[in-house]
Amino acid sequence: MLAPRAGRTHGDEVTGLCFTDVDFSYPSATLFRGSPTLVFEGFSWQAPDGCTVILGPNGAGKTTLLSLGATALRPRRGSVRLGDLDSSRRRDLPKFRRAVGWMPQQVRAIPGLTVREQVAYAGWLKGMARSAAWTEATAALGRVDLGAEADRLTSQLSGGQQRRVALAQSLVHRAEVFLLDEPTAGLDPGQRARFRESLREMAQDAPVVVSTHQVDDLTDLFDTVVVIENGSIQFQGTTEAFMALAPDQSEHKAEAAYASLVSGDR
Repeated sequence: MLAPRAGRTHGDEVTGLCFTDVDFSYPSATLFRGSPTLVFEGFSWQAPDGCTVILGPNGAGKTTLLSLGATALRPRRGSVRLGDLDSSRRRDLPKFRRAVGWMPQQVRAIPGLTVREQVAYAGWLKGMARSAAWTEATAALGRVDLGAEADRLTSQLSGGQQRRVALAQSLVHRAEVFLLDEPTAGLDPGQRARFRESLREMAQDAPVVVSTHQVDDLTDLFDTVVVIENGSIQFQGTTEAFMALAPDQSEHKAEAAYASLVSGDR
């Protein structure tokens, strides 16, 4: 296993998204019995610069990690920080949330809202002035090639288009880091290719972290590959270093490299 890549620094200050000694458990599904489901215990990780893909089987902790980074979930112990901002401090929370562009796994159209209204509403929820959110919504829709659909009801769009609306929602407020959970789920090959082009552009502005369980999503787009299983990092390194884990005779290098790291696939 390679050592984790360092995050951005300014002098001695770490400025990237950083998880330090994080504990997190989901409560028991039953009211009076059963133990909580432990996901992370003493987990630490620094999100690298560039475009990072987090691979792992279902239940490995990928969605939980991104949800903690977006403050949709809160750690039981430890800290999630972005530069000087600590998500556990109430005074920091609005700035922290505005600094994080989050695309959750479940994408939903807001009934009655047009595409532009839904994206602008997402910006307003992040603390933007209404006029600024409206202006930036147009720019964000242009970046995901949905400008022509701005006045349509979001509910009338295809599933692939709705996922691009969700991506525009993460772009509208000029985030400092992007967290995208299974962004290509349910997309056809053409839609996935267009989505990856959007990711390439986003990574030029800020770090992008993408979670997926689809190893075939791995392309030269990604600077860093992270493999997570049972709430711990099994590998972190370049795409080339990850591919090198596959036996020379492997026909499908990415799948073979992944299988060498994840116990459930051995």
